[in-house]
Amino acid sequence: MLTAAIFIPLMAGIGLSLQSAVNGTLGSKIGTIESAFLTFFTGAVILTIVIPFFGGGTILDVFQVPVWQLICAVFGFLYLSLMVFSVPRIGVTVAVVNVIVGQLAASMAVDHFGWFHTPVEPFDLQRFFGVLLLLGALYFLFKKDKKQTAAEAV
Repeated sequence: MLTAAIFIPLMAGIGLSLQSAVNGTLGSKIGTIESAFLTFFTGAVILTIVIPFFGGGTILDVFQVPVWQLICAVFGFLYLSLMVFSVPRIGVTVAVVNVIVGQLAASMAVDHFGWFHTPVEPFDLQRFFGVLLLLGALYFLFKKDKKQTAAEAV
C-alpha cells in the first residue's frame, strides 16, 4: 500500500505537467478562460458518466459540509487558469517548479499549524533545507531560461 501511496502522486504530478503543457498551448490558441472551461466541462461530462459506477459518496451531501470546504473548486479553477496563462510565457518546467514551491510553502504551513483539521507536522530544519534546495533549483531554472530568452532575442 505504501508503494501505491508514493506512485499515485508521482503519476498525478506527471499528469499535471502534461496537462499544463497541453492547456498552455490550447490556451494560446483559444484563450485562457476558454481552455479552462473546456477542461472543466470535459471533466464534468466524464465524471457524470463515471460516478454512477465508481462513486462511493452522495453528491447531495455537499449541502451538509461546512462552506469553507467548497473553496476547493475555486482552487482548481485558479490553478488551471493560471497555468494556462503562465506556460506559454515561461515554459512548463519553470511554471511547474513554481507550482511546487508554492505547494511546498502552503503545505508546510498547513502541516505546521494543523489547518483544515490535518495532523500537525512541525516545521523544522530538515524541511527548511528542503525548501531552500527547491528555491535554488527554481533560481537556476529561471536564470537559464532568462539567458536563453535574451540570446534568442538577439
